[in-house]
Amino acid sequence: MPRFSIIVPSHGVAGRLSLALDSVLAQSFGDFELLPVCDAPGAPAAEYAGRDSRVRPVHSPPSAGLAGARNTGTREATGAYLLFLDGDDTLAPGALAALDARLTGTGDVDVLYFEHERVPWWEGAPADPSAALLPAKTPKDAFAPVEAPRLTGVRLPAWSAAYRRAFLAEHELVFPHGHFTDVGFGGLVTLHATRIAVLRSVVVRHLLRRQGSRLDLPGEHHAELLDRVGTVLTRAAELGLSTDRSGPLFEQLFSLVLKTAAHPARLPGRRRRAFFRRAGRLYRAHRPAGYHAPGGSPGVQHRLLAAGAYTAFRALRGAHQRASAAAGLVPRGLRTRLHYRRQLCRRIDPGLAVYCAYWGRGYACNPAAIHARAAELAPHIRSVFLVAPDRAHTMPEGVEYAVIGSRRYWQVLARAKYLVNNADFAEGVVKRKGSVHVQTQHGTPLKKMGVDQSTYPVVAAAAGSFTRLLGRVDRWDYNLSANAHSTGTWERAFPGRYEQLEYGYPRNDVFYRTSAEDVALIRRELGVPEGSTAVLYAPTHRDHRDGFDPGLDLEAFCAAAGEDVVVLLRAHYFYDGGPARGTGRIIDVTGHRSAEDVCLASDALVTDYSSIMFDYANLDRPIVVYADDWEVYTEIRGVYFDLMAAPPGVVTRTPQELARAFCDGSYASRRATALRAAFRSRFCRFDDGRAAERVVRRVLLGESPETIPPVPPLAERVPAPATLVRN
Repeated sequence: MPRFSIIVPSHGVAGRLSLALDSVLAQSFGDFELLPVCDAPGAPAAEYAGRDSRVRPVHSPPSAGLAGARNTGTREATGAYLLFLDGDDTLAPGALAALDARLTGTGDVDVLYFEHERVPWWEGAPADPSAALLPAKTPKDAFAPVEAPRLTGVRLPAWSAAYRRAFLAEHELVFPHGHFTDVGFGGLVTLHATRIAVLRSVVVRHLLRRQGSRLDLPGEHHAELLDRVGTVLTRAAELGLSTDRSGPLFEQLFSLVLKTAAHPARLPGRRRRAFFRRAGRLYRAHRPAGYHAPGGSPGVQHRLLAAGAYTAFRALRGAHQRASAAAGLVPRGLRTRLHYRRQLCRRIDPGLAVYCAYWGRGYACNPAAIHARAAELAPHIRSVFLVAPDRAHTMPEGVEYAVIGSRRYWQVLARAKYLVNNADFAEGVVKRKGSVHVQTQHGTPLKKMGVDQSTYPVVAAAAGSFTRLLGRVDRWDYNLSANAHSTGTWERAFPGRYEQLEYGYPRNDVFYRTSAEDVALIRRELGVPEGSTAVLYAPTHRDHRDGFDPGLDLEAFCAAAGEDVVVLLRAHYFYDGGPARGTGRIIDVTGHRSAEDVCLASDALVTDYSSIMFDYANLDRPIVVYADDWEVYTEIRGVYFDLMAAPPGVVTRTPQELARAFCDGSYASRRATALRAAFRSRFCRFDDGRAAERVVRRVLLGESPETIPPVPPLAERVPAPATLVRN
C-alpha cells in the first residue's frame, strides 16, 4: 500500500496538466501513486503512465463534474492517505516529505490540514490565505476536533488537506455532486473525524485563473450553496454535535451564505430575494441553542437573515457599498500616516540613529552590540531602540526606546540619519535621500535565504512577496558579513547595490572580550551547578512542525551522558515567549535576553542545523551535530552546503549516539578538534572582538575603509575560556 494516493482531475486543464503531474513525480519522497482522472482513454496522462508505473490514469466522463472525478479517483485509490489536486495545481518541492514527516510524528489521523499558496495567473505576489483560515493555536500533536472547534473544514478547499482513505470509506464520505462540493465534503469530514492534525507549511500551489473562480460567476448555481449548508448542519444535528463545535460551524457556514446574499452580481435579480428567504428558513431551523450572533455589522446581518427582512438587508448592503467606496478614498491609519508624512517633510536629523532587532523582540543581537559601542565611540549620536509593545519591559535601564506603532516610532523612523536592523523595517518605511540603512543580518546562512527560497515554496510562503523583499533590500546601504561564505550567499540571496562590510558580527565581540571571572559569574546567574559540564542544546525551527518540539528526550540524555551533565535548553527565538521547559537537570534559557551569555556559560554545544553553531565556533569549544532528520530538513528547507560532509564536530544521528559521544569523550576528541578547526577556518574569518567598533567607525563616524582596524589571523585570537578553572 503506498503512503499517498494523489488524485488529479484533468477536465478543462489539459494545457497545464503536465505541470501538476511533473510536480508530483519530482518529489523526493517516492512512496505514492498518481491517479490522473481523464475525460477519455488515451488522454495525455497515458504517456506518463508509460514512463512511470506509479501513474495510473482512470476515467470519469465530463458530465460527472469535479465531484464525480474525485469520487472515481477515491474508489480506485489504494494509498493510506488521499490528496486531491486540481489539474492546474502543483505540489511544492518537498511537500510529500513534509507530509510524511508530520504524519510520522502524529501517528495516524483522519485528516491532516495544511497550508496552500494561491499564485496569480500572470504576475504578483503569491498569497497564503490558509494561514489565516487555520486556527492560530492548535495542539502540536494530533487532537480531537473539540480541541480546535473553529477548525470546521468548511472554509478550506479539498486540496488543503490529506485524508485517511480508510476513514473516508468507513463513513462513506464522498464529494456531493454539483457546485460548492468542497464546502459539503469538508464539513462532513471534520464532523466525523476523531483525530486531526495541522501542518503549517505550504503543500499545494493553486493557480488563480485569469477568469476567476467559476463559483464567483453569476448564475442560479449559487442556490446549491444552501444545499451544502443544509446537508452539513443536518448531519451535525444527527451526530449530536456539542455546543462548543456547533456554534463555530454554524457561524462559518452562514458567513459564506451572507457573502453570497450581499453580492448582487452573483444572483440574478429575480433570485436574490428567494435565496435570502430560503437562507433565513435554513438559519432558523439550524441555529444552535444559545447561539449568539457576532457583534457589529455581521451581527446585524445575522439578525436580519433570521427575521427574513430582505428589504432591510438590501438597504444595509447598499449603505455598506457606499461607505466602502468612500473609505477607498482615505488611506488606512490616516492619522498615523499623515503624522509620518509630515515628519518626512522635515530635515533628517544627522545625530539620530534608530536600531531594531528581531522585529522588535528587544535589546539583542548585532544592533544591540553596535548600539552599545556607539555610546562609547560616537556619544554625540542619539540612539533610539525600537521595541514591540509586549517587550518594552525588557529594555535595559538607560536605553532610550520607542514602542513600535506609536507616533514616536514613526517620528524617529522618518527623521533618523542611521537605521540599523538585523531583520527588516516595516513595509511602509521610506528610504530617504541621505539616510543610511545598515542590515546586520542575524546568522551565518546554512539554510536557504531570500530569493534562493523561491524553489522551496514550503518555506517561501513565509517570506511573502519576493518583489517586496527586493524592495526592502533596495533600502540597504551596508550589509554585514561574518565570513566569505556569507558574503557570497548574501549577494545571491539578496541582490542589491549595498556595500558588503566584511567586519564580523558585533554580537560575537563578547566571545573575545569576556574574562574567565565573567564566565563563572554568568554560569552562577543561570544556575549552572559548580563542577558540572553545561551542554547548550539549541535546535533550530522546523517549517514542517507545529510549535516547539525539542526533538530529543533531554532528561534521558542527561541520565545517559553522565552524572555531571546539565543541559541549557535554548529554543529558537520563535518560541521565546512560551512557558519554561526546564526540569531537573534541564535549565531553560530560551527567554534569556542574551544568546551570547548562554554560549559563554556552556562547555559544549549540541545543535542540529541552527546558525548558532557558526557563532559558537568562535569560542573554540566542542560542538556536536545531532542530525536525526537531515534528509527531511534539506528537502523541505534547502541548504547551501552539506553539513554532514563538513561539520564543526562529531555528527550523531540517534539519541544513543549523542549520549555515547559524551560518555566516551568523543565529543571532544582529537578528530572532533580537527573538524572544528577546519570549520572555524572557514566560518570565523572576520570575528575578533572588534566588529562593532568597525561598524561604528565606518558608518557612524564616516571613516574610510583604509583606516578601519584589520582582522588579525585566527591563530592570534584568544576566545573566552569555558570556566574559571579549566580541567
